[in-house]
Amino acid sequence: MRLRGRWPWYALAVSALLIAGSAAAPAPARTPGSAAAPAVTPSPASATARASSPAPASTASPASTPPAAPAAAAPRICTSADQPALAAALSRRIARALRGTAATVSIAVEDADEDFRCHYHQWREFHSASVIKVITLGALLYQLQQADESLSPYQDALATTMITESDNDAQDTLWNEIGMPALQAFLDAARMNHTLLGQDDFWGLTEVNAHDELRLLRLLITHNTVLDAASRRYALTLMADVAPWQRWGVSAGAPADTTVHLKNGWLPDPDLWDINSIGDFTHHDLDYSIAILTSNDPDMAYGVDTIQTIASLINKALAESGTNAAPAPEPFQHLLYMQRRFLG
Repeated sequence: MRLRGRWPWYALAVSALLIAGSAAAPAPARTPGSAAAPAVTPSPASATARASSPAPASTASPASTPPAAPAAAAPRICTSADQPALAAALSRRIARALRGTAATVSIAVEDADEDFRCHYHQWREFHSASVIKVITLGALLYQLQQADESLSPYQDALATTMITESDNDAQDTLWNEIGMPALQAFLDAARMNHTLLGQDDFWGLTEVNAHDELRLLRLLITHNTVLDAASRRYALTLMADVAPWQRWGVSAGAPADTTVHLKNGWLPDPDLWDINSIGDFTHHDLDYSIAILTSNDPDMAYGVDTIQTIASLINKALAESGTNAAPAPEPFQHLLYMQRRFLG
């Protein structure tokens, strides 16, 4: 059972940050930078063990030579019945990229047509920050469908700025107009059973995990009974039109001819950062989804770079050709502006 007693503490912490108007982020312990694995520093225990172990005699006979230690089992992050070698290779690359990171990371990926999936700590809980805005949009569209009503120009304007610009005022308005019962009804219909909505107006503290975020993304690109074709098309159109300065995250390394439907979120919580990125990728009959959630990032740039390092590996592995992958977005562009906004 989740405890709700910590809500006032988080609420006060986030409120204090918003009032203060500035954030002092500690320097990162390491910058992920690229997909290449960082050097691993031996632990003191392992160094001591090696130092205290006697060196083997140079004249040792084959019979006295200890057997070689078995190789460590390959990480099983990605699986595919159709492409097991690619899944195994990508698992190793992701594991290397994660080695030594200061952040807590969760990953969920699915390409149903290619029977390709990746899961890494998919049940771990994170604060949503602004990826909650896709849930808000889904709840609005689901509510209108249930009432057999159309989206009004007023609702369209709010939804557009909420998604494409991550406007918090628009999110506040729709969150309150939809109401908690309707928001929960959408989660229930979508079977996002492990998502816990933020209390009162603290929607950025909604508890999410990569499993449920992936389920939400799949709702937008597959036929289902929750969102009809018109609702799915509307949501994907907005997510494909996100402002250029917010087009970072899971879009890194995506094929140039693929449409990326994206939503990101960022939040100091209260000192270390939560940086999240989710997206659908479509191209003709190609469609796949990626959700990467992080917490405990030393600063915003560190979290963005961590996500982009992992996403670039995934997108390149799933690309039809390695020659049509787009370069990763510049991770530090506009980040100072976003950090000053605190909640995105």
